[in-house]
Amino acid sequence: EISLKEEDTAEALKPILTQIMTGIKDALEKTPPELSADLVDMGLVLTGGGALLKNIDKLISKETGLPVQIAEDPLSCVAFGCGKALDEEQTFSTLLIGQ
Repeated sequence: EISLKEEDTAEALKPILTQIMTGIKDALEKTPPELSADLVDMGLVLTGGGALLKNIDKLISKETGLPVQIAEDPLSCVAFGCGKALDEEQTFSTLLIGQ
């Protein structure tokens, strides 16, 4: 039996969180200006399992300066979103086709 402290987990996740933040910042830098204005107003919504990490919303908000919220059901909404993208294949074709 071992005892893990929150600090130990945070230290283990630090390299992964750094990669996540790099990816978010890269995506934001490539975001067209008309969408950037929407992000400033409406913020980011976190989905998927990573959204369940304690305080990740606060970290991302601090690092980006944008409001961040966690989706109501972050695990399921990823699957629902993929389903909607497949239903609207023509609309999302540039995202669904490997580039």
